[in-house]
Amino acid sequence: METPLTPLEFGRRTRRLHGHRQGVVDGDLRLTYEQFFDRCDRWSATLQQELGVAPGDRVATIAPNTHAQLESFYAVPQIGAVLVPINYRLTAEDFDYIINHSGSSVVCVDADYLDAVDSIRDRLPGVRHFVAFGGARDGWLDYEAAVAAASPDFTRPVVDERDLITINYTSGTTARPKGVMITHRNATMNSIGTLLHLPIPVAEPYLWTLPMFHANGWTFTWTVTAAAATHVCLRKVEPAAVFRLIREEHVRRLCAAPTVLISLANAPADVRGEVPPGVVVITAGAPPAAATIERLEGEFGWDVTQVYGLTETAPFITVCAPLPEHEELKPTERAEIKSRQGVELLTSGELRVQGADGEEVAADGQTLGEIVVRGNVVMSGYYHDPEATERAMGDGWFHTGDAAVVHPDGYAEIRDRIKDVIISGGENISSVEVEGTLLRHPAIQEAAIVGLPDERWGETPQAFVVLRDGQTATGDEIIAFARERLAHFKAPRGVTFVTELPKTATGKIQKYVLRDGAPNLTRQ
Repeated sequence: METPLTPLEFGRRTRRLHGHRQGVVDGDLRLTYEQFFDRCDRWSATLQQELGVAPGDRVATIAPNTHAQLESFYAVPQIGAVLVPINYRLTAEDFDYIINHSGSSVVCVDADYLDAVDSIRDRLPGVRHFVAFGGARDGWLDYEAAVAAASPDFTRPVVDERDLITINYTSGTTARPKGVMITHRNATMNSIGTLLHLPIPVAEPYLWTLPMFHANGWTFTWTVTAAAATHVCLRKVEPAAVFRLIREEHVRRLCAAPTVLISLANAPADVRGEVPPGVVVITAGAPPAAATIERLEGEFGWDVTQVYGLTETAPFITVCAPLPEHEELKPTERAEIKSRQGVELLTSGELRVQGADGEEVAADGQTLGEIVVRGNVVMSGYYHDPEATERAMGDGWFHTGDAAVVHPDGYAEIRDRIKDVIISGGENISSVEVEGTLLRHPAIQEAAIVGLPDERWGETPQAFVVLRDGQTATGDEIIAFARERLAHFKAPRGVTFVTELPKTATGKIQKYVLRDGAPNLTRQ
């Protein structure tokens, strides 16, 4: 009587109970859930019957947040195939590597990236079919025409919950990207855990400010459907467009990395327009600054919740779940707690912070260790990379590489990536802590802290700062600001002003780029 755990069940239920409700908004296009799933079925039939895609085959997509991209998350797995959603912000060379490494036989591409893929077609011998989500031309199958011409009838294979549903490639900022193998079970458990801790009302509009390719949109590609809420697609995240859609589509929920939240919080009044209160924001990808949370909640009247995880954990491991006693705190104190990573989701599995000896660290908010996890959401491994899989999880725990402390209430707080902890004169300095302090300076919009070599101290912190439009500050002022609020050894020794910080496509600051370029800098 058991049925496999798969997000495809979410679609079956929502189609049956809520087929008449608005499921997808993409510009002028509006689809009910029945219309949406009819399109998914027609694309499944085309893939299976016309393009020869069999169970286990890989289908890659390169596209922003559109209805076609969303349809792939259902049409591909329901014929037993594996979706490979590729970061569209990568280079053609990256596309070459990922498509070949994954062994994808079909590649579906948004109109904006056809030229990039055409430039490498002769290096993709395993690809049998190239599909254009828009702007089809010679050598490309027209997606919309194929969907319109197809029958919705296809053969549904039996899906095992441990079958792969996606292969998600990591950012590859310091090495070749690795293919994270996510199973139907991984994705299902993440979605259920998300809805347990962060429930979404039926028919509530959800705005796609997070890339769908990023860990399957944190599985919201399936979670929103499970709730019978409405997917509001957004091709490009620009503050003006975000605020406009929040107003026009009555959006009350979105996910975003802290860098996106910073751009929204610092958008000029004429860009923001009227900001409706009551928007629920889920943030992850990097530790958000308490100052950013305080501003969004205090000025906008939004509700910010942080979750934590990695692509390898499908992705959520923890949620900063609110407690009754948090309501009694001052806004600044509550924002400090909300900037922590929190506690395990009910469905994610076990998390511990352990020292170099393998033992759990004391829950004192001070002792640093590495976050390791095991449980329902941890990937089955890296695709075609047994050595990397063994290094990451060979002892039965997935090692995240994140350095954290545990507070007396059991809430974990990331202090840094282990590789980014600055050791100065034998003292550990958390770059996240220093960055959070600098973001309270009224002139600073973004800040990054890296360790630079120092003959006396080994290394010392250097600040890279983006100022808000129309604001000014000197390096000495910023250093003094930090020294007033931190132990002096934690304050930056120099400040470099930049117009923007280098980031991955998912909004994480590329600190290695800052370190590599630092020898050419003059420290203030």
